[in-house]
Amino acid sequence: MRFVCLFVSLLLAVPAALAQGLPELGDASGAVLSPQMERSIGEAAMRDIRFRDPSYLDDPELADYINSLGRRLTAVNPDARLDFEFFMVRDNTINAFAMPGGFVGVHTGLLLAAQSESEVASVLSHEIAHVTQHHIARMLGKQAQMSVPTLAALVVAVLAARANPQVAQGALAAITAGNIQSQLNYTRDFEREADRVGYQTLERSGFDVHAMSRFFERLQKFGRLYENNAPAYLRTHPVTSERIADIQNRAQDAPYRQTLDSMEFQLARAKIKAEEGSPRDAFAWFEDQISARRFASEAGARYGLAAALARSHEFARAEAAVAELRSLAGSHPMVELLAARIKAGAGDVKSARDLLTAAVARYPNYRPLRYAQVDYLQALGQHPEAVGNLAELVKTYPRDARLFDLQAKSYAAMGKGLLQHQALAESYMLQGALGAAIEQLQLAQKSGDGDFYQLSSVEARLRQLRVLQMEQRKREGAAGSERRGREQG
Repeated sequence: MRFVCLFVSLLLAVPAALAQGLPELGDASGAVLSPQMERSIGEAAMRDIRFRDPSYLDDPELADYINSLGRRLTAVNPDARLDFEFFMVRDNTINAFAMPGGFVGVHTGLLLAAQSESEVASVLSHEIAHVTQHHIARMLGKQAQMSVPTLAALVVAVLAARANPQVAQGALAAITAGNIQSQLNYTRDFEREADRVGYQTLERSGFDVHAMSRFFERLQKFGRLYENNAPAYLRTHPVTSERIADIQNRAQDAPYRQTLDSMEFQLARAKIKAEEGSPRDAFAWFEDQISARRFASEAGARYGLAAALARSHEFARAEAAVAELRSLAGSHPMVELLAARIKAGAGDVKSARDLLTAAVARYPNYRPLRYAQVDYLQALGQHPEAVGNLAELVKTYPRDARLFDLQAKSYAAMGKGLLQHQALAESYMLQGALGAAIEQLQLAQKSGDGDFYQLSSVEARLRQLRVLQMEQRKREGAAGSERRGREQG
């Protein structure tokens, strides 16, 4: 995901001079980019990440964790009115990044490098502040005569050239205009504001505010020792002694607060580690951690051991490791899901399904369990039951694209073409691919099956999406004309 890091670093590259007691910069973006335009730019960039970038990590458990953490932070930020989406990127560099419209990406390397959940929260708080204060949108808004697709193409251009930073920098230079130094001066204020707002969010959410300076100090020391291989976070968010001192000054009067890491944090870290490198190396690493008792969390280490054994297809040993984990930490939805996957990996899909049925009864709101339950019903050819489960879930989570993908799979297996394409249309729509959604509805019309009411539903939805498409094009055209007028004036 180097392209996004480069995108953000080029837009928000700043000297790290930090100040305390800064004035509010306010919502200055309103006259430049509307919230709808911000969201459109972010959705277009996010669509390219989902569909084109192999490092995008489509893992329901990790997505559930990082979004739960993000929601805890946005809940206490009064400016976080957007519908935020947090996602993971399989990249061992230490970094996180924000995009317009409420999209925040987190590298797996950040979770592995953090020594506490509060450290991860401190980084996310800073990125959330970049979004709520519209920093990237305000930078993008300074570019004259650019439509929403062109602004989104900025990300795509860097995506195409991510293997060659010089090319990517050239792509940015070809699109942006203005004096580079004035842009750098402008972004200094953004970084100051993001630190101040991020600190307030961290404090209000109940995390350890001292974790922010501890994490930055550790990164700074690492950067000095390995100058040519400094963490990516230092390149996109330069950390200086002044910045660390400023954060420490803010925290010095804060009362001591013992903050325990969540089980989800420990298991998410272990899951990432267990999926790195070869299965045998991952297994050996966790086995060594347990035998030497060098772990931060024994439950996390034993979860990682079981996951690594499952990757090695040593399912009997993996089951034994899960049994030890349960005796140590009790039941947990991530543990139950791992146990089911081990059963399925060993060829006992029916037992995996039954295990998940019991787990869903115990943890009905943990969506990764529900996804897996449907997966195993489909693997057993029980598509009508899968469709029944999905009908209930879609009512509860109408904006979950994965549920519509699962619906489409079962409808296809049942020979219901209209319903298959209708479900795919909703999935594409939720992922920002309006054109693809319209194409799927057109295919649904031509499927030749479905009753009068189903066909009427497809036609009504198609009319809605075509209206949305026209409105989107009008907004983009009007915004481009407005910016050109300001530039000429």
